[in-house]
Amino acid sequence: MGPRILVTGIASAAGRTVAAQLETRGLPYLGSDARADTRQAEDAPAAAAVRLLPATDPDMILDLRRLVDREAINVIIPTLTVELPALAAGRAGFAQDVRIIVGDPAAVALANDHLFTAWALQAAGIPVPRFAVPGDLAAAPASLAGLSGPVVVKSRVFRGSRGVHVLAGTASVSWKNMPAGQVVQEFIPGADYVCLVFGTPARNAMAPVVVVLEKTRTPYGRAGSDEVSRRVPAGQAGDVRKLGLAAVRTLGLTGPVQVQIRRRADGTPVVLGVCATLGENSKWAPEMLDAVLATFMLPAFNAASFRRCPAVPADALG
Repeated sequence: MGPRILVTGIASAAGRTVAAQLETRGLPYLGSDARADTRQAEDAPAAAAVRLLPATDPDMILDLRRLVDREAINVIIPTLTVELPALAAGRAGFAQDVRIIVGDPAAVALANDHLFTAWALQAAGIPVPRFAVPGDLAAAPASLAGLSGPVVVKSRVFRGSRGVHVLAGTASVSWKNMPAGQVVQEFIPGADYVCLVFGTPARNAMAPVVVVLEKTRTPYGRAGSDEVSRRVPAGQAGDVRKLGLAAVRTLGLTGPVQVQIRRRADGTPVVLGVCATLGENSKWAPEMLDAVLATFMLPAFNAASFRRCPAVPADALG
């Protein structure tokens, strides 16, 4: 029996991109979305789509499980970061043979929060921009005194380029009046990359996949800031490739991950953030979807992440 695939967030750019790749491969799929209008763009492949409860609804997993059972789905490809924590935590509620392409709950929780991500990477020696939260800066403004030039303010939870703002300076900023849930990050001015990684667990038969994409130099938070200008040849940007893979391994993520990386003025790459989904950028790296599909063909692949956790041995229960 072949994979019966559900693509969540089908009305989003990422969902349409994944759907187009499945269409190219001749693989049937069903789309779901929480938006009132689940129709896709005119240039996207036509596909059946159903409306589901939003990820913020406590019954979303129940709604999704009913759909999966009704349609005999056995592979779920999430494309929305907001869904990931619930999907990772609720994986045990699905049938044993249902693959949900999402990492372990603890790893997903780290990646879902820019502050937690920065803490974890910094503790492991992975280079990240200097960062702080507004509350700490209100209490100790001098903590940003060493920063020259602009800073980036963004939501701790990923919201795409719309949730990112660049401040030319910090002298006139009222940190105590800034909304909660923000993180302040040193602006990194150099070349901009997305490192696409398909993380695999240790001692797995399948090697990790790493592809580096170079983005346009459009500043943070502006239209087009997520546009990819080229796929970097395998022999180039080796330091970016190694850093992206190191970040994924440090966070313990498996499956498709997008690592945002920029170079400092001296050329040193640093990790800006991590998004643990198969996103719109995957159109530049078809091997990412190939890796997702390979997990269906390899039953022994990462049972703890893409299937329900294995049963507890009887002797462990006393």
